[in-house]
Amino acid sequence: METNMKYDIAIMGNYTKDTIVSPAGIRMVDGGGFNYGAHAAVLMGLKVAAITRLAEEDKRVVETLRKLGVDVYPKYTPESTHMRLFYPTTNVDDRVLSVTSIAGPFEPDQVKDIEARAFLINASTRGEVDLDVIDELVKKNTLVVADAQGYVRIINPEGQLIYDSWEDKQSVLSKIDILKTDIVEAEAMTGEKNMKTAARLLSEFGPKEIVLTHKSGVLVYAEGQYYEAPFLPKELIGRSGRGDTCIASYVSKRLSASAEKATVWAAALTSIKMEAEGPIRRPVEDVEELILTKY
Repeated sequence: METNMKYDIAIMGNYTKDTIVSPAGIRMVDGGGFNYGAHAAVLMGLKVAAITRLAEEDKRVVETLRKLGVDVYPKYTPESTHMRLFYPTTNVDDRVLSVTSIAGPFEPDQVKDIEARAFLINASTRGEVDLDVIDELVKKNTLVVADAQGYVRIINPEGQLIYDSWEDKQSVLSKIDILKTDIVEAEAMTGEKNMKTAARLLSEFGPKEIVLTHKSGVLVYAEGQYYEAPFLPKELIGRSGRGDTCIASYVSKRLSASAEKATVWAAALTSIKMEAEGPIRRPVEDVEELILTKY
């Protein structure tokens, strides 16, 4: 794959204005997979593009990323995606998600003129990034990566995000190189509770690598091998954005390292992210230090 492309990684997805409700209280956070992921990739020294849709009143997110050195390609829409994340217990995988507004679907033109070594599709719900956009990415000389949440999550009539088995998964997964999922999504797609079995079954649909997150860490299935690394945050404050950060850091490291090394890197970087609300804002040296001392 070419190494002289304009970007190392391009991350796409709607900005989400998140209201997080948990036993610790209520707070507002600027979310969206593109936002969490771009923060992770740029601190690694990569050339990063972020492609998003949001209301103009939320453009501070665009400005923040640009100050960090990310090239942002926003499309301003009447409303941003508004999401409520309710954590009823201390189990961080037990949460109820609901949506009150959406910024709408991406169009192929939003990615057509952007060249990157890897494209990460980080949508929030089904319908945000459809096959026409994926087909545009497949035309490029690029690694196509997708987060399953943008396909298995649908909005029910009450506005709640629910998990669907995604009967049409073959049409998308056959075009994907790396698939990110979490333990809940993996079971929804395969009917399998065992993580390793679920990861292997998902790879049979086409993705060469599966990155699966769960409350204790990350599991990767690549080239017939399993790799695992634990999450080791000093304290768990920022669960939201865990998977977004993990897949962006995995892919960013995978451009220059083995699947095994990328697994450890992603677990360490995500651990540090979870020590605070919002995207990671710590220096890359903290990730390297954690790997040296704990992994």
